[in-house]
Amino acid sequence: MKLDIHTAVITIVALLTIFAIFGLWIGIRSIRKARTLKFFRMRRDRIVTGWKMVFLSIVFVIAAILINRFAEPIAYSFFPPTSTPTFTPTITLTPTISLTPTITQTPTITLTPSVSDTPTITPTPHMPLAIEDSFTSTTTPNPASVFSPLQFAKELDENFLPIDPATVFQNPVGHLYAQFTYDKMTPGAQWSALWYFSDQLVYYETNPWDGGTGGIGYTDWNPEPYQWFEGEYEVQIFVGTSWKSSSRFTVEGQPPTAVPSLTPTPTRTSTTTIGPTLTRTSTSTHAPTLTVHPSDTRVPSQTPTRRPPYISPTPTKANTHAPTFTPGPTTQPPTHAPTFTPSRTPTP
Repeated sequence: MKLDIHTAVITIVALLTIFAIFGLWIGIRSIRKARTLKFFRMRRDRIVTGWKMVFLSIVFVIAAILINRFAEPIAYSFFPPTSTPTFTPTITLTPTISLTPTITQTPTITLTPSVSDTPTITPTPHMPLAIEDSFTSTTTPNPASVFSPLQFAKELDENFLPIDPATVFQNPVGHLYAQFTYDKMTPGAQWSALWYFSDQLVYYETNPWDGGTGGIGYTDWNPEPYQWFEGEYEVQIFVGTSWKSSSRFTVEGQPPTAVPSLTPTPTRTSTTTIGPTLTRTSTSTHAPTLTVHPSDTRVPSQTPTRRPPYISPTPTKANTHAPTFTPGPTTQPPTHAPTFTPSRTPTP
């Protein structure tokens, strides 16, 4: 009969347990029987024999515990276990299961994250060098400072809490607030808030921190209505050059048309073409201001009435050498441009 190491250890432990129980029984029985003997020497010999059997039983119990705990590892250190060849055919059957690596072709599907545009947004935000050069604070910021995610709203209450916060806004947006909470800030440390439209920086503010070490704060932007373009915006918070928090919101709808770009009014040039054009040269450095009032009525005989020019009694110093003429309003353009001859020549 062939026994492996594990079976042999279990057998030895079982035998030692039986011997320990048998020896304990004999020892107790010998001690009890010795008490009934009348002779001292025989009683002592029986008692000594009984205690020897009890001690031997204890030794068997200790040996069984040690063998059960340490015998098998020690035996394996001298006789390392070998895999039975009967199990290898079951292992050779696994190549049929190893055909499942055809499922490992799914990494071609896992390549789809490269198609997603999110990796372009996931990199950690960084402080632009142009803004970093404009830092004015010399206080070292606390690297353990923390900022909460931002909440966007068009209004804040008296406690600087957002009223009707949202992440989607309809044009025209107007004044927008980005509210946050903070902790472990160092007064005087440089902090910055950057507003991005897609990947383009559209607004920023950077100043030394003038708040407390913890509380509620906000950054806001109030551009012209036509500057709120449709798309996704992101606000990033920095302490020094370390990024702390960022959040995004979306603007929907086309922005209003830029009214300031349509304000130039060259229509005043058309009003100057109605009045007569007077050309006069003068060599004097100081000339009085002459105001010509052409007649508002026109005679059908095509003989225009003339009126001498009005000479101001107090001459003003002109910026140019030529006198300034201001033609009066006319209700109807003349058919023949009248010629005006001043009745008086100004003296230098």
